[in-house]
Amino acid sequence: MPSSSSCRCSGPISTTRISTRRSGSSPAASGASGESGVNEPKTGARSAGNLAPRILSSLVLVPLVLALTWYGGVAYVLLMISIAAVAFGEWMTVTARTVGGARAAWIALGLLYVGIPTAGLVLLRIGGPEAWIGIVFIFAIVWATDTAAYFGGRTIGGPKLWPRISPNKTWSGAVAGLLAGIVAGALVAAASGAPLVAAAVLAAVLSVASQAGDLLESAFKRRFSVKDSGSLIPGHGGVLDRIDGLYGAAAAAWILSLAGFSGPLFGWSGAAA
Repeated sequence: MPSSSSCRCSGPISTTRISTRRSGSSPAASGASGESGVNEPKTGARSAGNLAPRILSSLVLVPLVLALTWYGGVAYVLLMISIAAVAFGEWMTVTARTVGGARAAWIALGLLYVGIPTAGLVLLRIGGPEAWIGIVFIFAIVWATDTAAYFGGRTIGGPKLWPRISPNKTWSGAVAGLLAGIVAGALVAAASGAPLVAAAVLAAVLSVASQAGDLLESAFKRRFSVKDSGSLIPGHGGVLDRIDGLYGAAAAAWILSLAGFSGPLFGWSGAAA
């Protein structure tokens, strides 16, 4: 990991920045909590008024993504590649202040960050005509985890999960997200005829991976003192802010598939039957 000395402290950057100064009475002291989190909106704004654009964006994007996932083929592959390209562009913007060897290291990390889950989402989908069910399984877990963690954390509150990385994340939100992810995965499994117990265990692993992906992106943004990776998606921030959990779960699903632990939910030829 490059040291903080490798990051210049001058010049503009197109992402929203947060103050790294800590003051008990200053809003900047809690500004970092605007990062995307397991139990907070995927953008810095946390007001109730921000829910409207989030909902409208989801109403447009979710049906489109599900339709292309079901359809598969070139359209689905192009969707995944397009998302990865935009995400990598945001990564490059956030890390633009680094130079020399540190710059090369961050570029390499960015390629791995978007490349591994994208490869997983593509390869898991092209395994057969019913392979789209496995991708929907991942989507359902990630979306349920994110939603329940946000509302659960806000409603219940309690001890912080990792305040140094994202001050608004709580253990109650993480647990709520985990339980919701298991339920969502079990529902998809039941609808597809997959074994419920195996699906529930897999859903739990992917829910945890999703929250880990969320934490990883929060740590990345804190490293560069930015609140959002971009502003492309109304109510959500950047693409990286929206897909951090998906990328964590997708990477885990692909690795489990390669290892033969994914059961019948993933149709890729590397998955266990």
